[in-house]
Amino acid sequence: MDNRFATAFVIACVLSLISTIYMAASIGTDFWYEYRSPVQENSSDLNKSIWNDFASDEADEKTYSDALFRYNGTVGLWRRCITIPQNTYWYSPPERTESFDMVTKCMSFTLNEQFMEKFVEPGNHNSGIDLLRTCLCTLGSVSCYVAGIELLHQKLEPPENVSGEFGWSFCLACVSAPLQFMASALFIWAAHTNRKEYTLMKAYRVA
Repeated sequence: MDNRFATAFVIACVLSLISTIYMAASIGTDFWYEYRSPVQENSSDLNKSIWNDFASDEADEKTYSDALFRYNGTVGLWRRCITIPQNTYWYSPPERTESFDMVTKCMSFTLNEQFMEKFVEPGNHNSGIDLLRTCLCTLGSVSCYVAGIELLHQKLEPPENVSGEFGWSFCLACVSAPLQFMASALFIWAAHTNRKEYTLMKAYRVA
């Protein structure tokens, strides 16, 4: 066996293993896109109202997006999460300078939400179906995910004091894809080289 074949095979196996680990980590975590917003007042009634709307089975795209904008939301492939104050106060809340204990609460996207229709004006069901965003959001590739986020922000812009960026789960998926392509190329090259050597050896024996 040629040393080149063995080397290529080992490298391809390592790359494939790393790619699989990265992809599994990215799919299983909720940090594909992250929003950064100012600290909100610790209002018990407001927090409860926001969470009820966010967790409702009838929450539409605008409802849960507004909560994501307001409460440092993160979005994954399967869940959406917001970070809200853990403690609520029946009396006057503490001063703004006092630190709050924060807790992250998540809601899973239902199967219906994964394939739900997107509207031209998010939240306005009478504005017509946005076919481009509806089709893109049902595809599972990284490029389509990016396009879906950008198109959403064109229709529903985050507030001026809210910033957003792709999270580390998304970065892992981006790294995983080229590693898998490299591993595949090496596997194909190794198989082709090994077959060629086998053919030459067989021809030599026959001769």
